[in-house]
Amino acid sequence: MQFSSRLTIATHILLCIETFKDDFKVTSKILAGSINTNPVIVRNILGLLSSAGIVEIKAGVGGAYLAKSPNEITLLDIFKAVEKEESLFHFHEHPNPQCPIGRSIHSVMDRKLENIQFAMENEMAKITLEQLVKEAKEQI
Repeated sequence: MQFSSRLTIATHILLCIETFKDDFKVTSKILAGSINTNPVIVRNILGLLSSAGIVEIKAGVGGAYLAKSPNEITLLDIFKAVEKEESLFHFHEHPNPQCPIGRSIHSVMDRKLENIQFAMENEMAKITLEQLVKEAKEQI
């Protein structure tokens, strides 16, 4: 299973915004160059981050800014802002009730999958943008 790249692109965007904020205006063109993607993709993700209250965007060449302190933004906040699906796991719609496995698959799996998602979200909630910025700056 593979998730979309929205989380990693959004995190890349936020790291750039915070890291380069004092050096120059961080625009979708600059961000697209860093990510090596189309500026339209960047603008779409910036829109999602803006709707979630994570970034503020100045129209034109005004640039993008964090709407919150980096220590107030978690990886889970970013994930929830850019991923459309509420649940990580998607069950097949209609297991066969005539089959013993089909009849019991939900009772066997549902709670386990919920626990897995909860554990992942718990871990993501522990990681702040501030931590990621610090690590990125150590690498630069």
